[in-house]
Amino acid sequence: MPGRDDLDKLIDDLAQHDPGVEQRVAAALERRELARQLAARRREAGFTQTEVANRMGTSQGQVARFESGADTRMSTVARYAAAVGATVTWTIESPPPSNRRARRTPRRVSAA
Repeated sequence: MPGRDDLDKLIDDLAQHDPGVEQRVAAALERRELARQLAARRREAGFTQTEVANRMGTSQGQVARFESGADTRMSTVARYAAAVGATVTWTIESPPPSNRRARRTPRRVSAA
């Protein structure tokens, strides 16, 4: 596959031992992309990181951390979006049927 690098190979290797790795990496990449889009909004609006930090009641360093994708808690995303004049719409989607895990039958435990 063209464009694959050492990180892709590492993720593939880790996924052999932990099938959830690929899903966690995909989720992290989505969060990073969201942070990048919001940072682009900030720049388009003409705000500095310090101005956004003041609007959020936090430090410029925390804004820089968020924009790098390091802090993408839902509460931070919502506060950052509001500070740059945007809103966030949350949706929950089910994965395609092929990715769903089979439900486990609950195990009964008897008291001795």
